[in-house]
Amino acid sequence: MADQTFKYQMVSIDSMNTQINLRIPESLLLNAKKYAVKHGFGNVQELVKETLREKVFGEPEITPEGLKLIKKLIEVSNKKSLWGTEEELFRKLRERQNGAHSKAR
Repeated sequence: MADQTFKYQMVSIDSMNTQINLRIPESLLLNAKKYAVKHGFGNVQELVKETLREKVFGEPEITPEGLKLIKKLIEVSNKKSLWGTEEELFRKLRERQNGAHSKAR
């Protein structure tokens, strides 16, 4: 799994999403669920959206480990109210990193 990568197209979070209804055989759905869990997708919907992005845009790659780190950053940021401007977020991340380095010394 270390060689596996996922591709992501940058999409504005302000853009409107359109819902679609997709009918697939039950066996395909079951296999898609297994694949999604095995490869770090939250659900089949994320797998389908990512697959479409990959086929349509073929944009930058991100590893499964990178995706996990991004999800963890979002989780911690929400929990600790780290959101603000981009500048504030990076300042806080640098402060935490420097604090961790200071404690390790």
